[in-house]
Amino acid sequence: MTPRRRRMVLVGLIVVGVGAAVAFALNAFQENLLYFYSTSDVVSGKAPVDRTIRIGGMVTQGSVQREPGSLEVRFVLTDYAKDVTVSYSGVLPDLFREGQGVVARGKLVGDNLFVAEEVLAKHDEKYMPPEVADSLKQQHAGQKPSDVPLPSTAATN
Repeated sequence: MTPRRRRMVLVGLIVVGVGAAVAFALNAFQENLLYFYSTSDVVSGKAPVDRTIRIGGMVTQGSVQREPGSLEVRFVLTDYAKDVTVSYSGVLPDLFREGQGVVARGKLVGDNLFVAEEVLAKHDEKYMPPEVADSLKQQHAGQKPSDVPLPSTAATN
């Protein structure tokens, strides 16, 4: 085999190896993607069945049902257009309550029943740190934020 042919074979093997590595990486990436769906998407059939996804919405008032003596809880998620029942077994986050936004990770098992593996409660979208809210109020009133004294951070004894 000539040196040129050996180099060409080596380059070909490197290209095949890199191609295989990229194919494996893309396959693993595709399997680990968690797509987010609204409750309307789930009801309309856009969400896959028996594949791990995330679903989000607001917990409907009066829909939380707990099984006595267990950690099993059922509640209804809504996007104010369509509803999906969520079943979860475990400890719910502290911020979880009716009327609050929730994102759940799990699988859709059919008949608008979503079995959650994890439930995350979202903070209120209207939340704003007090300093930012004060700054916006002062700017709206025509004052410059630099004209307003900052609160003291020194501890008082």
